[in-house]
Amino acid sequence: MGAARPTAIIVGAGIAGLACALRLHQAGVHVRVLESADGVGGRMRTDLVDGYRLDRGFQVFNTGYPEAGRVLDIKALRLRSFSSGMLIFGAGGLHRVMLPWKHPRHALSGPLSGVGSLKDWAALGAMTFRDMAAPAALLRGGRERSTRSELRHWGISEAMIDQLLRPFLSGVLLERKLETSSTFFHLVWRSFARGTIGLPALGMGQIPIQLATRLPSGALHLGRPVEAITDDGVLLRDGHEMAAAAVIVATDPRSAADLLPEVRAPAMRSVTTFYHAAPRSPLGEATQIIDAEGHLADTLVLTDAAPEYAADGRALISTSVLGVVGDDHEPQLRARLEEIYGDTRGWRHLATYAIRDALPAMLPPLSLRRPVRLASGRYVCGDHRDTGSIQGALVSGRRAAQAALTDLCP
Repeated sequence: MGAARPTAIIVGAGIAGLACALRLHQAGVHVRVLESADGVGGRMRTDLVDGYRLDRGFQVFNTGYPEAGRVLDIKALRLRSFSSGMLIFGAGGLHRVMLPWKHPRHALSGPLSGVGSLKDWAALGAMTFRDMAAPAALLRGGRERSTRSELRHWGISEAMIDQLLRPFLSGVLLERKLETSSTFFHLVWRSFARGTIGLPALGMGQIPIQLATRLPSGALHLGRPVEAITDDGVLLRDGHEMAAAAVIVATDPRSAADLLPEVRAPAMRSVTTFYHAAPRSPLGEATQIIDAEGHLADTLVLTDAAPEYAADGRALISTSVLGVVGDDHEPQLRARLEEIYGDTRGWRHLATYAIRDALPAMLPPLSLRRPVRLASGRYVCGDHRDTGSIQGALVSGRRAAQAALTDLCP
């Protein structure tokens, strides 16, 4: 297109905005990505603290997300995988539950764990097989209700829900009532059953960095907060104006609503992640621990999967609780961790990340595809336009880019 190429401004360099910018660039559009922070990623960044890689809140990558496979070079991320299962901590200690098709040695771990009845495990197995085998379109078109009601519909008992599914899903959905849409639940359950959970060797921040490095030189502008969307483009906080044929707002939903009156920010879920360093791994395996009593959402020894997260061979433990709490909660949390792992006197508290807007609440009735085109030349993307996940963020970026291309190149 040469000098006549249309220009698009993307406000926000999270993975949705970067995926959108990359798609537009590949289609021949001149892109400018304006990011208020000093780095890319939004909620998906990794800090280096005393030689430890600390993701901003516990996050994982799921190879079962189809859009990620289309957009990312997953091999280049050097994923370090966790076990496909969990350890449940309750009054009787730790109980192992593993996916039998991924861990044949533990094929009977679920029924032998003491959690639930054989009828419960048969019902859970039937639901899981359906979610794995059925086309995603079928899951999206099923009858919608709350996740708890859906589990009961499949014949899973309240005891099984309370002992296994509620504790596990609280760390995924960031809520314990299981009021999240059953449609979203089945899509997430399918991705867990089909994919593998892991971390990029150098942190979750490598995902947005990989996307950003594929943009042309000069496309990314850090430390450039946008004050307002104008008729011709955007107004920066420093008073500078930039013109563009298309403006795509790819910020968090609250900021998007501030910039675009047509956008209604959804209710958001909160989570707080604590990081501790220990002289050695207190567990010795890359398996997530969930708390049956609900004091914690989950806890993992990250370095059992990704030793690169610690530079000196020590162990890095991530523990999350629902809601927003501060460092003053650490002694209470440490007491629970001592019950789970044993002596923690040699541990060091490294950091606390309170993420107020970690995930949009996805209550029924849930629209899986909220509009990304607001008007000709004005668009919005982010996981709040699709589903609260890496998959949803990437898909929304693609959808916004396609909507812009339809207007720019009719």
